[in-house]
Amino acid sequence: MSKPRVSLLWFVGTLVFAVLSMLIPLPAPLQPFKPYWPALFLLYWALESGDRVTLGMAFIIGLCADLLDGVLLGEQAMRLCALVFIALRFRSRLRFFPMWQQTLAVLALLLNDRILLLIVRTFAGDALPPMTWWISPFVGAALWPFLFLLMDDLRMRLRIQ
Repeated sequence: MSKPRVSLLWFVGTLVFAVLSMLIPLPAPLQPFKPYWPALFLLYWALESGDRVTLGMAFIIGLCADLLDGVLLGEQAMRLCALVFIALRFRSRLRFFPMWQQTLAVLALLLNDRILLLIVRTFAGDALPPMTWWISPFVGAALWPFLFLLMDDLRMRLRIQ
Protein backbone atom coordinates (compact mmCIF):
# COMPACT_ATOMS: atom_id res chain seq x y z
CA MET A 1 0.00 0.00 0.00
CA SER A 2 1.23 3.49 -0.76
CA LYS A 3 2.26 5.86 2.00
CA PRO A 4 -0.54 8.45 1.39
CA ARG A 5 -3.13 5.69 1.50
CA VAL A 6 -1.79 4.30 4.80
CA SER A 7 -1.76 7.85 6.15
CA LEU A 8 -5.38 8.43 5.16
CA LEU A 9 -6.48 5.06 6.56
CA TRP A 10 -4.74 5.80 9.87
CA PHE A 11 -6.33 9.24 10.08
CA VAL A 12 -9.85 8.05 9.27
CA GLY A 13 -9.43 4.90 11.37
CA THR A 14 -8.54 6.86 14.50
CA LEU A 15 -11.54 9.14 14.07
CA VAL A 16 -13.91 6.20 13.50
CA PHE A 17 -12.40 4.53 16.57
CA ALA A 18 -13.02 7.72 18.59
CA VAL A 19 -16.68 7.92 17.59
CA LEU A 20 -17.26 4.21 18.22
CA SER A 21 -15.47 4.25 21.57
CA MET A 22 -17.85 6.99 22.64
CA LEU A 23 -20.64 4.39 22.35
CA ILE A 24 -19.08 1.83 24.71
CA PRO A 25 -21.48 1.47 27.64
CA LEU A 26 -20.12 1.77 31.16
CA PRO A 27 -21.77 0.89 34.45
CA ALA A 28 -23.68 3.82 35.96
CA PRO A 29 -21.05 4.56 38.68
CA LEU A 30 -18.30 4.81 36.03
CA GLN A 31 -20.29 6.85 33.49
CA PRO A 32 -19.04 10.26 34.77
CA PHE A 33 -15.44 9.13 34.19
CA LYS A 34 -15.95 8.48 30.47
CA PRO A 35 -13.90 10.95 28.42
CA TYR A 36 -15.22 12.58 25.27
CA TRP A 37 -13.11 10.57 22.80
CA PRO A 38 -14.02 12.39 19.57
CA ALA A 39 -12.87 15.68 21.08
CA LEU A 40 -9.55 14.21 22.22
CA PHE A 41 -8.75 12.61 18.87
CA LEU A 42 -9.84 15.67 16.90
CA LEU A 43 -7.66 17.82 19.15
CA TYR A 44 -4.69 15.57 18.50
CA TRP A 45 -5.15 15.74 14.73
CA ALA A 46 -5.86 19.47 14.81
CA LEU A 47 -2.57 20.06 16.60
CA GLU A 48 -0.45 17.59 14.64
CA SER A 49 -1.97 17.85 11.19
CA GLY A 50 -3.91 21.09 11.05
CA ASP A 51 -4.31 20.98 7.28
CA ARG A 52 -6.37 17.76 7.49
CA VAL A 53 -8.79 18.86 10.19
CA THR A 54 -11.36 21.45 9.17
CA LEU A 55 -14.52 22.82 10.73
CA GLY A 56 -16.54 20.94 8.11
CA MET A 57 -14.92 17.69 9.12
CA ALA A 58 -15.59 18.40 12.79
CA PHE A 59 -19.21 19.15 11.91
CA ILE A 60 -19.63 15.88 9.97
CA ILE A 61 -18.00 13.83 12.74
CA GLY A 62 -20.26 15.58 15.24
CA LEU A 63 -23.35 14.81 13.17
CA CYS A 64 -22.32 11.15 12.93
CA ALA A 65 -21.77 11.09 16.69
CA ASP A 66 -25.19 12.73 17.21
CA LEU A 67 -26.88 10.11 15.06
CA LEU A 68 -25.09 7.21 16.74
CA ASP A 69 -25.54 8.56 20.26
CA GLY A 70 -29.18 9.56 19.79
CA VAL A 71 -28.84 13.08 21.18
CA LEU A 72 -30.18 16.37 19.86
CA LEU A 73 -29.10 16.62 16.22
CA GLY A 74 -26.30 19.14 15.88
CA GLU A 75 -25.36 19.18 19.56
CA GLN A 76 -22.03 17.40 19.24
CA ALA A 77 -21.46 18.93 15.82
CA MET A 78 -21.58 22.42 17.32
CA ARG A 79 -19.38 21.43 20.26
CA LEU A 80 -16.74 19.80 18.07
CA CYS A 81 -16.75 22.78 15.69
CA ALA A 82 -16.13 25.16 18.59
CA LEU A 83 -13.37 22.92 19.94
CA VAL A 84 -11.63 22.55 16.57
CA PHE A 85 -11.98 26.26 15.83
CA ILE A 86 -10.21 27.20 19.06
CA ALA A 87 -7.57 24.49 18.59
CA LEU A 88 -6.81 25.58 15.03
CA ARG A 89 -6.80 29.24 16.02
CA PHE A 90 -4.14 28.66 18.70
CA ARG A 91 -2.44 25.70 17.00
CA SER A 92 0.92 27.41 16.53
CA ARG A 93 1.13 28.13 20.26
CA LEU A 94 -0.36 24.92 21.61
CA ARG A 95 1.97 22.66 19.61
CA PHE A 96 5.04 24.05 21.32
CA PHE A 97 3.73 24.15 24.87
CA PRO A 98 5.38 21.76 27.31
CA MET A 99 3.15 18.73 27.95
CA TRP A 100 1.85 20.03 31.29
CA GLN A 101 0.76 23.33 29.72
CA GLN A 102 -0.76 21.52 26.77
CA THR A 103 -2.68 19.33 29.23
CA LEU A 104 -4.02 22.43 30.99
CA ALA A 105 -5.05 23.90 27.63
CA VAL A 106 -6.84 20.63 26.77
CA LEU A 107 -8.58 20.78 30.15
CA ALA A 108 -9.73 24.33 29.38
CA LEU A 109 -11.02 23.23 25.96
CA LEU A 110 -12.86 20.24 27.45
CA LEU A 111 -14.39 22.42 30.19
CA ASN A 112 -15.49 24.87 27.49
CA ASP A 113 -17.07 21.91 25.70
CA ARG A 114 -18.96 20.96 28.87
CA ILE A 115 -20.20 24.53 29.31
CA LEU A 116 -21.50 24.54 25.71
CA LEU A 117 -23.21 21.21 26.35
CA LEU A 118 -24.75 22.57 29.55
CA ILE A 119 -26.10 25.61 27.69
CA VAL A 120 -27.59 23.48 24.90
CA ARG A 121 -29.17 21.00 27.29
CA THR A 122 -30.55 23.77 29.51
CA PHE A 123 -32.19 25.43 26.51
CA ALA A 124 -33.56 22.03 25.52
CA GLY A 125 -35.32 21.84 28.89
CA ASP A 126 -33.13 19.32 30.71
CA ALA A 127 -32.50 19.64 34.42
CA LEU A 128 -29.09 20.70 35.67
CA PRO A 129 -26.70 17.73 35.76
CA PRO A 130 -25.18 16.43 39.00
CA MET A 131 -21.72 17.60 40.07
CA THR A 132 -20.18 14.29 38.92
CA TRP A 133 -21.00 15.38 35.36
CA TRP A 134 -17.97 17.70 35.52
CA ILE A 135 -15.49 14.84 36.13
CA SER A 136 -15.20 13.84 32.45
CA PRO A 137 -13.10 16.85 31.30
CA PHE A 138 -10.60 16.17 34.08
CA VAL A 139 -10.35 12.50 33.06
CA GLY A 140 -9.85 13.54 29.43
CA ALA A 141 -7.12 15.99 30.43
CA ALA A 142 -5.43 13.31 32.56
CA LEU A 143 -5.48 10.94 29.57
CA TRP A 144 -4.23 13.58 27.14
CA PRO A 145 -0.45 13.09 27.65
CA PHE A 146 -0.78 9.33 27.22
CA LEU A 147 -3.03 9.61 24.18
CA PHE A 148 -0.80 12.24 22.61
CA LEU A 149 2.39 10.23 23.14
CA LEU A 150 0.78 6.98 21.98
CA MET A 151 -0.64 8.55 18.81
CA ASP A 152 2.63 10.37 18.12
CA ASP A 153 4.63 7.16 18.56
CA LEU A 154 2.32 5.17 16.29
CA ARG A 155 2.34 7.95 13.70
CA MET A 156 6.15 8.00 13.70
CA ARG A 157 6.39 4.20 13.48
CA LEU A 158 4.07 4.22 10.48
CA ARG A 159 6.04 7.19 9.08
CA ILE A 160 2.90 9.23 8.58
CA GLN A 161 3.16 12.96 8.00
